Amino acid sequence: MNADECSVRAALGVIGGKWKPVIARYLMLSPRRFGELRKLMPEATQKMLTQQLRELERDGIVLRKVFQQVPPKVEYSLTRYGQTLGPVLEALCKWGKKHHQKTKSRKVG
Repeated sequence: MNADECSVRAALGVIGGKWKPVIARYLMLSPRRFGELRKLMPEATQKMLTQQLRELERDGIVLRKVFQQVPPKVEYSLTRYGQTLGPVLEALCKWGKKHHQKTKSRKVG
């Protein structure tokens, strides 16, 4: 295995998964509560969202802040390290948009 392949695997080990890049993208825009993320990603099950948030937190990408109040409030945001994903997510969004347009035009034509 060459160094580039190893680097891709390392990156995907952190942000790989169906919902992790989407979660990171939403948190890039602003901190969110769990319920907000659920509304933004209705296709993600509660279990899956919880699991992916925990993994992102474990890897130092997401910060989980618990507010000491009644009822309890938990907010998720990106850490400084997580914010370094900004250019990667932006590039992925641009590529995804082009890909969507390409596949859409193929279906029409």
